[in-house]
Amino acid sequence: NVVRGGLVTNSQLLLSCRSGKLTPSQVAKNIIAMLEDCDKSTPPLRAIVQWDQEQIMLMAEASTTRYRNKCTLSCLDGIPVCLKEEFKVVPYHHRVGTVYLGTQPETEDATVAKKLREAGAIIIGVSNMHELGTGTTGCNPNRYHKIPRNPYNPNHFTGGSSSGSAAAVAAGLCPVAIGTDGGGSVRIPASFCGVVGLKGTFGRISCHGSLPLSYSTVSVGPICTSVADAAIVYSILAEPDLLYPYGLKQPKATLSDMCAPDLKGLKLGVDWTFFKACDAEVLSACEKAVRHLQSLGASVVEVSLPEMEEARVAHVICILSEMRDFLQPDFNKHFHEMNLETRASLALASQFTALDYIKANRQRTRTMRFLQEIFSTVNCILTPAVPCTAPRIYESDLLTGSSDMSFTVRSMRFMQLGNFTGIPGLVVPIGYSTAGLPISLQVMAKWWDEAVLLRIGLKLEQFRDQTKKPSIYYDILA
Repeated sequence: NVVRGGLVTNSQLLLSCRSGKLTPSQVAKNIIAMLEDCDKSTPPLRAIVQWDQEQIMLMAEASTTRYRNKCTLSCLDGIPVCLKEEFKVVPYHHRVGTVYLGTQPETEDATVAKKLREAGAIIIGVSNMHELGTGTTGCNPNRYHKIPRNPYNPNHFTGGSSSGSAAAVAAGLCPVAIGTDGGGSVRIPASFCGVVGLKGTFGRISCHGSLPLSYSTVSVGPICTSVADAAIVYSILAEPDLLYPYGLKQPKATLSDMCAPDLKGLKLGVDWTFFKACDAEVLSACEKAVRHLQSLGASVVEVSLPEMEEARVAHVICILSEMRDFLQPDFNKHFHEMNLETRASLALASQFTALDYIKANRQRTRTMRFLQEIFSTVNCILTPAVPCTAPRIYESDLLTGSSDMSFTVRSMRFMQLGNFTGIPGLVVPIGYSTAGLPISLQVMAKWWDEAVLLRIGLKLEQFRDQTKKPSIYYDILA
């Protein structure tokens, strides 16, 4: 029940294709058989909610030809990927977790889908998500989506809102998935499903072609089986896009010093009061992981993260106000087609005033200044990823959905700082609870410094020398 060296990675797939042991077409046929099995299993995995056998095989056969002719396009050529349903992907329906959007098949790709195609990746479909990205469980009981299951325990949630993306990677259907993160929506499901999740700096990866639910808090990022895979995907997707103004003036993305042999010279900031606000099992694993990073030459520096409660409330005001503004026509016209939880969240959002939003943005400026000072003394900030492990699914959730505001608030505790201020964050699995559910550590760095996150992330992976195989797992190399 233990996999040495982790789940199937991009690198293993590449080696198999380059050596001729497997072709992308053979891998694609395996995946199609597995997608069929996912839909028939009890309970269904519900990771990929739209897929097309013909589309998958067309991309796979083109990649197989490129391998045969030794003219591959990138390190992602022939690699299976999926994208969250929040992105436009030809020819799928852009439903964004709803029953009322995307009535016609999409005719134009989002920028990230376009770039993945240009890199030769095989898009195996679009993945499940929390309706309109409004929650952190992934619970979406509507007829098109249903509830995705956590591959480590199908009676538990995946986390959300990029729920299907994390489940697909953890279950082995693809080593790479793309999600969006406005309040932890990449990092929470990656943590709950025991895989790697990277939220880029705000604007680093183009959001063009995704539904602009919250323009100031959402970043795009990969969910992968390994930190190396996250680095590869990041290096391909991270660049300015003329169709997405927020990232036009970004510095060039680099992977400098990522493979340095140790962490000497790095200062890791920890606010221990903030860090310790989590379950005992999570705290124990995260403290051991911090000690591991110290053993590699990094120094731990105690820092104080001021006004975190004010920042937390201000983030909620910003993201919900922006979503409520964008979804005003939907709220008026499609209210009765939305899940109960979505209705409640948008109704709550309608209570915020313009004054609340202005004050929240003033708080954002203050918090960003605090971070500028902190990052002048440390290279990164460490926290647990989520204060708890994945919550249980109850029978009633399957019918009416789940609305637990205290859980939503708690699950976002360590996530909101990154969304509110735009700094990048990486979550890396570091162990398991006694119940066998994954636990992860989060590393956050200053704006545009994803390279230091990936450097630390590679060393964090060494801390967990064994990866437990999920109870739902498909070996696409078989």
